[in-house]
Amino acid sequence: MTRDAATASPSTEDLQSLIARVTARERRAVSEAVTELERLSPRAPALLQALQPHLGHALVAGFTGPPGAGKSTLVNAVIRELRAAGKTVAVIAVDPSSPISGGAILGDRIRMTAALDDDGVFVRSLASRGYLGGLSPAAVRVIDAFDAAGFDIILLETVGTGQNEIDVAEVADVRVVISAPGLGDDIQAMKSGLLEIADILVVNKGDRPGAEQTMQQLAGALSIRATISDKIPVLKTTATSGEGVDRLLSEIGKVGDRIRASGSQTRRRRRARYLIARAAADLVAARVRRGNVSRLDDLADRVLAGTLSPDEAAATLLKD
Repeated sequence: MTRDAATASPSTEDLQSLIARVTARERRAVSEAVTELERLSPRAPALLQALQPHLGHALVAGFTGPPGAGKSTLVNAVIRELRAAGKTVAVIAVDPSSPISGGAILGDRIRMTAALDDDGVFVRSLASRGYLGGLSPAAVRVIDAFDAAGFDIILLETVGTGQNEIDVAEVADVRVVISAPGLGDDIQAMKSGLLEIADILVVNKGDRPGAEQTMQQLAGALSIRATISDKIPVLKTTATSGEGVDRLLSEIGKVGDRIRASGSQTRRRRRARYLIARAAADLVAARVRRGNVSRLDDLADRVLAGTLSPDEAAATLLKD
């Protein structure tokens, strides 16, 4: 058997060994599994299947919000508080990637000092790979690896590009939307998008001037949506000092308890639907890129001429 064939067809024994080591939370095994799933290697489909019986334990808390809100610093403070309470923590920090090279800075781990030299914390930075919703499908697959490893809570930090970060609503059990004083237009952007997915609203950098005003703005925006305003807390934190983080964790716990009551299958099914939708979109995009250029140009000309809508052109292309 060639080396490529061996890689593409992992033996049952090797896979069972890896799973056993992952569920024992061996760091090297967890790292190996995460890498396989992130890259969607030939082993990844079999690995995903083998992980399924071990899933459903971890609570996934998503942290999102506009740039400059201090998400990474707040996540670092949350890690400290969770570890002080004896909880094990995995962190997925999704960084923006270049649309040309696909490369990413992957710098969130630099700011997460609470994770240094702590076997109870595992931090992995992932590139967004150009996905505009704040996540990439790789993040969902990596959640499975951390869940199987038995971490109590998985913190998911999204890219930080503004109101487009709604994918976190499909993936996280608890959605924490973060703002900060002085963000200006980004507050307006939040009102039009991110507020609708929030379970908890946080005004970080609460020691800065304007924090109370920002809280009032967010509370006012919620009051317009009367059906949800009484369910979404608006909290103030100062991540650098840890102020307010205990209250945030208390609220995360309350939402988590409600989510857990719905059963792990419901939560996992939601993430599976997200993966299926993303995979379908990628397949369609690849089909378009590989398609007949002249046919695509013909459809584009008809759209420009007003004789065909973009939706009709897409439907026509998929039928070809």
